[in-house]
Amino acid sequence: MCGRYSITTAPEALRRLFAVSDMINLEPRYNMAPMQTAPVIRTRDGERHMDRLRWGLVPAWAPDESRAASLINGRSETVAEKPAFRDAFVKRRCLVPADGFYEWQKRGSGKQPYRVSLEGNRPFAFAGLWERWDKGVEPVETFTLLTTDADPRIAHIHHRMPVILANPDEFSVWLDGETAERSAMLRPYGEADLIFTPVSKRVGNVRNDDPALMGPLDETEEEREQAPQPPKQGSLF
Repeated sequence: MCGRYSITTAPEALRRLFAVSDMINLEPRYNMAPMQTAPVIRTRDGERHMDRLRWGLVPAWAPDESRAASLINGRSETVAEKPAFRDAFVKRRCLVPADGFYEWQKRGSGKQPYRVSLEGNRPFAFAGLWERWDKGVEPVETFTLLTTDADPRIAHIHHRMPVILANPDEFSVWLDGETAERSAMLRPYGEADLIFTPVSKRVGNVRNDDPALMGPLDETEEEREQAPQPPKQGSLF
């Protein structure tokens, strides 16, 4: 799954890459987390627009918003069949701009986070779906990221990864292409510029959102991150 990512690319660079007709004000985000609002790109009236949606899908038919936290990702292998995703897969696709994502590798009794990105911190898009839920006091628009099997180069970190679209030609296909074309894109990212870097465990806390999270750890920091922690001392009072 993918539960954290970064989007730190300058807005003007994103505007050019995604050819959006209007932009929203963006601050760099080094640790985007579920249930937070994030920029997504959708097609309306034949043009691409960037909007803010909340991460964690709420299907239009859902009686309430309680499932949002469990629908931050959708498995691409079953997206055309699962009730939570199939209608959005046909009618409501989006691009989710990013320049990296985080996964945690199990190490003994702990976990080491890694940032997965493209060389040069090049921006790309996740393949996403969005929904509009109208059963509350106000409408809520949400999105999810589609996942697939991990590329063999990062499978030792985690067995799943988000679907990455890095070629601008893919953006139009995902947003407006035929079903067969879109389905063919739901595969691991296999280009040579995929890299992964161990980063600080601070990324596990959603309150941390700063450039230092993107790493890399130096040797001293990595040794300290991997070292077993002493047991906490109980209070004397």
